[in-house]
Amino acid sequence: MKSFDIKENEAGQRFDKYLRKLLPDAPGSFIYKMLRKKNIVLNGTKATGAEQLKLGDQVSLYISDETFDKFSHKTDQIVEQLKHIQSMPVFEIIYEDDDILIINKPAGMLSQKANPKDISANEHIIRYLMENGKITEEELRTFKPAVCNRLDRNTSGILLAGKTLKGLQQLSAELKSRSMEKYYRCLIAGDIAAKQKKKGYILKDERQNQVSVFQDGGANRKYIETEYDPVERFGEFTLLEVHLITGRSHQIRAHLASMGHPVVGDPKYGDEKINRIFENKANVTRQLLHAYRVEFTNKTSVTAELPSDFNQAILYLQSLKENK
Repeated sequence: MKSFDIKENEAGQRFDKYLRKLLPDAPGSFIYKMLRKKNIVLNGTKATGAEQLKLGDQVSLYISDETFDKFSHKTDQIVEQLKHIQSMPVFEIIYEDDDILIINKPAGMLSQKANPKDISANEHIIRYLMENGKITEEELRTFKPAVCNRLDRNTSGILLAGKTLKGLQQLSAELKSRSMEKYYRCLIAGDIAAKQKKKGYILKDERQNQVSVFQDGGANRKYIETEYDPVERFGEFTLLEVHLITGRSHQIRAHLASMGHPVVGDPKYGDEKINRIFENKANVTRQLLHAYRVEFTNKTSVTAELPSDFNQAILYLQSLKENK
C-alpha cells in the first residue's frame, strides 16, 4: 500500500486529475477500475474521481509496488533526468519569493522542452528547487514548477516561473490579462530618433517557423502592436527599448525588419552583411534581442542586465562613434 498526503500545490483539483499525474503511464480505464474496486481510496473511503481535493486529504493506493512503478515510470524518468542536470549557477536569479522565481535566461537555452530529451530552463529551475529543498521527488509526481512565458532559444532575458500552484496562477493571470508590461532591448539597423508605435498583422508559417508582417488583416492574420523608444543612437544603428503591447511569436524581430530595421545578428529576419560585420568585429552570433524589464500590476519592476555579447556590440558602436 502507498499513501500520499495532499499538499497546497495539489489541493483544489479533481481527484482523477491528480491520479493521472501520479500514474502518468496508466490508462484511464485502469484508474477508474481501481476506484470502483476500492484499490484507490480517498480518506479511507470509496471515491469516484470527481471529488475536489482538499489540503490534508489522504490518498491510499492498494496496488503492488511493481504496478505502481510500471505506471509511474514516466515520472521516474523525469526525476532521473533532473538528477544529471548541471547544478547552479546556470543563470542569474533576478527575483525569488515563496511562489515565484524570475531568472535572466542566457542565449542558447530553451525556455521549455521542444522534445522529451531536451534540457531547458524549466528543467534547470526544477533542479535548482530540488537542490535547495523547495520541492521533493515525491512532490514532483503530482506538481511541477513551470516557466510561464517563452523566449526564443537565442533571445536572452527575463523568464518568469511559478514555484508553487499559487505562483503559477498569479503569473498566468497577469499574462492572460496583459496587465504585465514587458520591455525588451534590441540593437537594430537604422537611425530611429523618436518614440514610435506601429500596428500591423502577422501570419505564421508553422512548417518554416517564420512569420510575415502585413498592414491589413486577412485569413489567419493576427493583430500586432509594437512601441519602441531609442535609448542610444549610433548613426547607422540604434539601441531600442521595445514595449511589447501584443505578444506574438517573433513579433519584435519580424515587425522591425518589415520596417527596414532588422535586429543585428538575426539569422532569420536580419541582414546577412550586417550580421557578418558584427560577428567579425564584436563576436555576435545571435540576434541581439533581450527581455530587459517587466512591470507588474502592483508596480513592482524587475530588470535583467544585458549579457556580455550585447554589451560588446554596444562598445564596438560607441568606439566607431567616438572615432568619427
